[in-house]
Amino acid sequence: MASPGLSEIVTTTLRNRSKKLSDNMLRNNGVLTRLNSRGNVKSFDGGRTIVQELEYANNTTYKRYSGYEVLNIQPSDVFTAAEFPIRQAAVAVSISGLEMLQNAGREQVIDLLESRIKNAEKTFQNGLSYDCYSDGTQTGQIGGLQFTVASTPTSGTVGGIDRATWSFWQNQKYSALTDGGAALSSANVYSYMLALYTQLVRQSDRPDLWLASAAAWRAYNESLHAIQRITSTDSDVAKAGFMSVKFMDSDVVLDGGFQGTTTDGNNFGAGGIGAVGGVPSGVHFYALNTNYIYLRPHRDRNMVPLDPDRFSVNQDAMVKLVAWAGNLTLSNSFLQGVMTT
Repeated sequence: MASPGLSEIVTTTLRNRSKKLSDNMLRNNGVLTRLNSRGNVKSFDGGRTIVQELEYANNTTYKRYSGYEVLNIQPSDVFTAAEFPIRQAAVAVSISGLEMLQNAGREQVIDLLESRIKNAEKTFQNGLSYDCYSDGTQTGQIGGLQFTVASTPTSGTVGGIDRATWSFWQNQKYSALTDGGAALSSANVYSYMLALYTQLVRQSDRPDLWLASAAAWRAYNESLHAIQRITSTDSDVAKAGFMSVKFMDSDVVLDGGFQGTTTDGNNFGAGGIGAVGGVPSGVHFYALNTNYIYLRPHRDRNMVPLDPDRFSVNQDAMVKLVAWAGNLTLSNSFLQGVMTT
């Protein structure tokens, strides 16, 4: 049986690193970096679902009048709420009895744990980053951008609201071929982005972040070859290490890069396929107004080690779980957009 002393070392080490793990996860992709800088990572205390309040209509009592004319004082139904399920994820850090004996000294144990914890951190970051761009169809998966900002926004149910019934809950979409008339290229990318952008501006509300696949990023950058001075170095995403340029006053971030699968045995993808996260491959642009997008972790499950320790009943080993629970939510859909092939 694992010693209580070693258990304390494991627990203490994980607890000391849990805040760092959470911070690193938020810097691991473009959308989470922006949500963190905006203060849109908001924990929740509990409940059956994560409730996101919405304003879906104007007050209907607005009336022009003269003198003693009767005014409209009827109550107006202007608020509703979307409900998002609580999703969970965990990564295990384990150590066998033999490894405990081989790493008998406290410092040796910490060295072994540090390497495994760092690997677990990267795995957690990559898994949640992958899910942030997912369509949410895998069991227990959060609803990523392919789900909330869909290329077919007139169908499906998001946050318990049927998009086929409620048009206010439909995001904007633009197809390079169907709406633009030609495949995306450096010659037309600016015009296509502008066409989508104008659908997403409501007075002072406008997109603040474009997330680009490798193909979309390349087309946009080639169109800017003569004016590379517009490269952004002072935004939050640039400071986090992302390549960023500007479109209007919004950041355009490459969050695709390498796409495909890995052979390291991770099960991020469907059917246990080892996958790589980021913006979906091919032509893909997300034009986001992140004022209305939130990461909602549970206050007691935000990259924290779970108690009690897990000791195997039929093995000489100890396992410690690092867990997260929450979802990606939004409070306004029609100011979000996506461009595809």
